[in-house]
Parts: sequence; structure tokens; C-alpha cells
Amino acid sequence: MLVLVCGTTAAATAMVQRDFLMRDLDERVTEAAERCQWALDQYAGDLRNLGFLKIGGQTAGTLAARLDRDGHVVAAAVVTDAGHQRSLSTAQRTALEEVPADGARHTLAVPGFGDYRLVVLGDGEVPVLAGLPTADVERMNHALMAVEAVIAVVGLTLSGTVCAVVVRRRLRPLRRVAATAAEATRIPLDRGEVTGLCRVPAEDTDPRTETGQVGLALNRLIEHVEKSLVERRHTEERMRRLLADASHELRTPLASIAGYAQLMAGGTGQVTAERAWERITAQSARMTGLVDDLLLLAHLDEGRPLELAEVNVATLVAESVWDARAAGGDRSWQVFLRLDASVSVVGDHARLQQVLANLLGNARAHTPAGTRITVTAWTTDTHCLIRVHDDGPGIPGALLPQVFERFTRADASRSRSAADRTGGAGLGLAIAAAITRAHGGRLDARSVPGDTEFTVSLPLDAPQTCWSQGCGREPVGTGDTGQHSVSVSFQVGPRK
Repeated sequence: MLVLVCGTTAAATAMVQRDFLMRDLDERVTEAAERCQWALDQYAGDLRNLGFLKIGGQTAGTLAARLDRDGHVVAAAVVTDAGHQRSLSTAQRTALEEVPADGARHTLAVPGFGDYRLVVLGDGEVPVLAGLPTADVERMNHALMAVEAVIAVVGLTLSGTVCAVVVRRRLRPLRRVAATAAEATRIPLDRGEVTGLCRVPAEDTDPRTETGQVGLALNRLIEHVEKSLVERRHTEERMRRLLADASHELRTPLASIAGYAQLMAGGTGQVTAERAWERITAQSARMTGLVDDLLLLAHLDEGRPLELAEVNVATLVAESVWDARAAGGDRSWQVFLRLDASVSVVGDHARLQQVLANLLGNARAHTPAGTRITVTAWTTDTHCLIRVHDDGPGIPGALLPQVFERFTRADASRSRSAADRTGGAGLGLAIAAAITRAHGGRLDARSVPGDTEFTVSLPLDAPQTCWSQGCGREPVGTGDTGQHSVSVSFQVGPRK
């Protein structure tokens, strides 16, 4: 492209220069003809007298001819380089007769002399023809074109060299970006621990330049890949831990079942056989419950649709508390319904009841007898909130961030009753959190010794189903501002 531009510029310059030189030549031709015309008017002489060519001002190469009234060339000569006259041949004079007597300049190829610029002036006593060769103009124009070509070649060479140096220097940041990308591609991402991936240097991430934008985008991509790999590693660790915990939880009841089965096969007495059968049934139920919990979590992870319907919140809370009280009557149960009796949410009644059952069961299982467990329900403009509070020992601070993860247990930190020593598999809170997320809600936990609470937040409108962990609406305030409620409370004490 640069060569084309330079060539076009040189050609245009040569054309303009030639036009300028030709106009200058035409002016000199006209002046020569006028001098010849003036000299003939002053000293006409005979018809073949060409003495006017000897007057001053006639340059070498000037061609002049006398014409008769019919336009025929009577005599013609040319001024030689030595300043002498040289008569033209018949063929040359015949060629000159082709020039029209219109006072305009014309280019004519004169045999033996080359191209001439000629003009005929017929306004004097004797018509005269005069002209000058165009060879000088052509030589000058060719010389100009040669000079321009040399200048263009030199200029192109210099500019190409400078551009190459500048481009190579400008491309150094891009080469460093490419090197970073190439180094990142050589790292095996399918195995091992991948951390500390290389980054594009800070000086190559200036967003004001195109290269900087590419470097910045590559750094963001590498950071995203690194975070994804870390998350993948954590997911794999959670999966391994899940499989290990599930295997351990299943192995215990299976070992008990196998032991009691061998005991029964050994021909034990009737009482021992009945006891063995009871333990086999209990362990089978425990294993069935664990499998059901795992299956429920798998269904929630897959995004199985909920059976949505209108769920009355007051009824849901009351039924869940009465069921929990039946299993743990040695606690003090309190219920506060600060909402209208007709308040309902759109959800799966059985699953929401399971959420409250798991929360209440968790409070009952991890608190000593006589603990006060309070369930409070109220609404805001957009959400219904249900809080389960107990004044038990609380959850250890180190365990609190993982309290909703699967197979999370800390039996040593919260007291268990004798009837609950067998414990669960640590899936209750994980299931409650997953079901709440599936309803587009949120489950939060807060705990210090003597003050532990779990808060379920459910949208009043149709849930925007979400299955991934950490999803859910922003937590809504737990205060009384904006709530629409009618306060109803009742207390259920320990059973006698």
C-alpha cells in the first residue's frame, strides 16, 4: 500500500511538472515566433531569406520557416548548436505544412529532428512558423522521475526500517502476553494441584492500549480458571468426604445387621432371637433413613420440581412444634405467631415441614433437658420468616461456617440425651438448607453459648427455584419493621 501511494504521488508529480515545463516551452515558442514575425516585418527580403534567424535571442534548436499566402513552406531552417543555420530537406518542409495556421501550439514529429512544439503566426505581412524541440522537456521530466524514484526507494527503505523497529518494539508487550498464554497452556490442568498460574506483567495490562486490554483480559481468564480449579478441587474433596462418610454411616448398620444375623443363625434362644430381630429392624430403618436422605439431596441437586401449593404458615409451625414436642417433651416449647392466621406461602408442604422438623430435631437432639426452644414466625412486605431459637450450649465457632454441609457433626460440643446417643448422619441441616434454597429462600444460622437460632426466610410469592449452594435471595431483616401480623403465642411445657 505504501509503495502504491508513493508510486501514485511520483506519477502525479511528474505529470504536473511536465505540464509546467510544456507551458514554459509554449511561451518560449510563442516568443520565438513573435521575434521571427517582427524581424520579417522589418526585413522581409526575398521569399527564401531566413536572415531573421540570425537576430539575437534565437536559441539552439530553434526551427523557423517562411510560408506563402497559401500556407506552403517556402524556406525552413534550424539553428544548430554552433549558432549556424541548417536548411531543412523537402521531406522535412513537407511535414511542417501539417501544422495548422490557427495561432495555437502543436506538437509535431519532424523527420530527423524528433518532436517539436510549433506555432504558425499569420497576422503579419509574411506568415511565419517557429518552434522549439521538446527533447529538453522530456529529458528534464525523465530526470525528475528518476530522482523521484530514487527518493521513493530510499524513503521506503528508511520508513520500512523505522516501521519495523517501531512495530517490533510495540509488539514486545504482545509477545510477552503470548508467552504468558503459551506457558499457561503447558500446565497440566487435569491432574494435581494447580495454583499460582503465571500472570501477564502489570506494565502490559494498561487498559488504555489494545495490548493492555488483551493482557488484562488474559489475566482475568487465568484468574477465572484458577478459581474454577480450586472450586473443582474443593468439590472433589467434598465428594470424597461425602463418599467416605456415607460409606462409614452405611457400614455401621450393615455390620450390626450382619452380626445379629449370625447370632440368629447360631441357634440362640427365643429372647435373644427377638432382641436380635429388633436390632436388625432398627439398623435397617437407620440405613433406610440415611439412603432416603442421600436420595433426597440427590434429587434436590438435580433440580427435581417441587409439588407447589398454598401452605398455611401458622398450621405448618403449629404441627411441626407439636410433632417435635411429642418426641422431646422434656424441653420447654414456646411458639409466637406474629402473623395473620391466613398468611401462606407457595411451596411444597411436606418439604417445608421437613425443614422445620430437622431444625426442631436438631435443637432437641443437641440440648439438655429443660432447654427452652422458641419458634417465632412473622412476615415482612416480601418474605415470611420462621426462627427456631434455643438457649442450649451453642455451636462451636469453628464449626458454624460448615454447619449446613453434609455429614457435619460436633456431638462433643452440644449435649445429647441418652435416647439420642445413636445420633444422625449429619444430613438434617444440609437437607433443610437445600429445601429452603429450592423454594427460593434462605436458611441462616447464628450461635453463641446460650443463644442459638436458625432463621428460615421464604418468599411470599411463587418461589424462584434455585438449586446451587449459596443461591437464594438476599437475607431480609429479622426485625418487626414492615411486618403484617396479629400476635398469637402459646407455650407447651414438658410432659408430665
